[in-house]
Amino acid sequence: QVQLAESGGGLVQAGGSLRLSCASSTRSFSLYTMGWFRQGPGKEREFVASITRYGGETRYADAGKGRFTISRDNAKKTVYLLMNSLKPEDTAVYYCAQRRQQYSGISYSSDDYLYWGQGTQVTVSS
Repeated sequence: QVQLAESGGGLVQAGGSLRLSCASSTRSFSLYTMGWFRQGPGKEREFVASITRYGGETRYADAGKGRFTISRDNAKKTVYLLMNSLKPEDTAVYYCAQRRQQYSGISYSSDDYLYWGQGTQVTVSS
């Protein structure tokens, strides 16, 4: 069973930054595309960003383009989400996720991700 553990969330003022981390227990971490999703209060879970196996391709939701950066360190089996210029509407629980199949590419759909972390709360105050 794969375990994903997010960390780095917290309370930050608007305009501030946070870096989320997600450590994986997957032995073959580098074989999987990883993603970040979020779920705000009263909202459905939504795609935030995704990164392919060696970081050669990344994709972002429009809400985070230019402000968020996804990266990974395969040696540490960790994926990161750097969030700058945070806004109150970024307030959400942030989840990392691992794609179902090895060698698969970017996906915006949560249905394509099999393993999920427990989430980390990000709260942005105005």
